[in-house]
Amino acid sequence: MGSLPPSLDLSSPSSKNPHHKHISETTLLNLFKSQQDHLNYFFQNLDLSQTLSFTETLLNSRGTIFFSGVGKSGFVAHKISQTLVSLGIRSSFLSPLDALHGDIGALSSADVLVLFSKSGSTEELLRLVPCARAKEVYLISVTSVSNNALANACDMNVLLPLERELCPFDLAPVTSTAIQMVFGDTVAIALMEARNLTKEQYAANHPAGRIGKSLIFKVKDVMKKQDELPVCKEGDFIMDQLVELTSKGCGCLLVIDEEYHLLGTFTDGDLRRTLKASGEAIFKLTVGEMCNR
Repeated sequence: MGSLPPSLDLSSPSSKNPHHKHISETTLLNLFKSQQDHLNYFFQNLDLSQTLSFTETLLNSRGTIFFSGVGKSGFVAHKISQTLVSLGIRSSFLSPLDALHGDIGALSSADVLVLFSKSGSTEELLRLVPCARAKEVYLISVTSVSNNALANACDMNVLLPLERELCPFDLAPVTSTAIQMVFGDTVAIALMEARNLTKEQYAANHPAGRIGKSLIFKVKDVMKKQDELPVCKEGDFIMDQLVELTSKGCGCLLVIDEEYHLLGTFTDGDLRRTLKASGEAIFKLTVGEMCNR
């Protein structure tokens, strides 16, 4: 491999920038271990009875399962909602701000609204609660602080045990959002299993993914039809078939006989090699003379 140009040589930044900062391997390892300890605290102290009630409430919901949150908790709520949608479960994210400006019209008495908040004192969610209750929605709070205002205002509360944030100031929501995500995704898989979702059903919701393509699409769905194929006869001159070679997007010509039987292929790589070897003589060469049989 060639070396980077001098201006992009990143092998020894500290030698060129005296102000370059470092993070020791020990410091990084200790942070990962601390986060692991904080997550273990969550697993060891999670109330499974609360979690089971929450999961069964979602499983038996007759309407749409809405999720809401603000800031980082909002991102997590949105992600969990999208996970449920991908499993064929009716779900949506409800912005607490937009809800108070018309979007609350999407709620009905058959729905469940799950509110994610670490502190349980998020003002936007507290303002949303009475409006959602007026729509007779079943309200669930998911928080990490005991006896908070949001939990007291909802029909159900799930407490996610939080030892502390990994942040040295115990402020940046990096551990709390991690346990929210673990909690939500694990519940999603529990719902997936309870609904007996098959691989084929899952694939149907992911038609563009690898699983979807392998289980849904058949050869006839993706193959090129006859008029889309770059075909030519073996007696055709190579240079006369350049448009056919390049316009069909296959990277080759299919050389056929009068009955459309495949005789060989001539690729764009073959074209470059033939041009390099033959020069101007390529104008007199036929595809049949140079194709791969």
